Amino acid sequence: MNHSQVSKLNYRPEIDGLRAFAVVAVILNHLNKDLIPNGYLGVDVFFVISGYVITSSLKGRDSKNLSQFLISFYERRIKRLLPALIVFVLINTILICILNPSPGYSLWTGLYSLFGLSNFELLKNSTDYFAPSAQLNVFLHTWSLAVEEQFYFIFPILIWFTGFCKEARKGGANLYKTILFLFPISISSFVYLY
Repeated sequence: MNHSQVSKLNYRPEIDGLRAFAVVAVILNHLNKDLIPNGYLGVDVFFVISGYVITSSLKGRDSKNLSQFLISFYERRIKRLLPALIVFVLINTILICILNPSPGYSLWTGLYSLFGLSNFELLKNSTDYFAPSAQLNVFLHTWSLAVEEQFYFIFPILIWFTGFCKEARKGGANLYKTILFLFPISISSFVYLY
């Protein structure tokens, strides 16, 4: 049985339902903050779903070594994300160059989004996501994709070294312990930096 057949057998429609709920909550929040005041939490729900889906896709991957495992993973992510992102950035770049007399900041954010770094570009410029001026940057929302892409650089390595991907005897427990160990470090770093 090949990987696409396995994927079809493991398809979980409720995951797509949760994704739809998360996306609708965010869209409604953007349209009218009073309608769903905490709708932006849909982004967090989407991150959790992505983590689950990525973890499931990496479990039991047949790879002989780390480089083969990572190349296979990144190849799938690039094929899935990059074509749509490139089209989105190109179309919006053309439109903002026509419609915006000073598109520089948006253009830089769009360029950074192609490399999964738009969140750092926005942070560097101290962009407040909820400020009225931020809504003029058509690439503002690419910060969440950037965060997800950065997750893709770290998480597969954890999956490999814990043995979870190879379904090692204690792979699941090792991954769980590693995440429990990293969680307080992550939250402490956030509190310190914020």
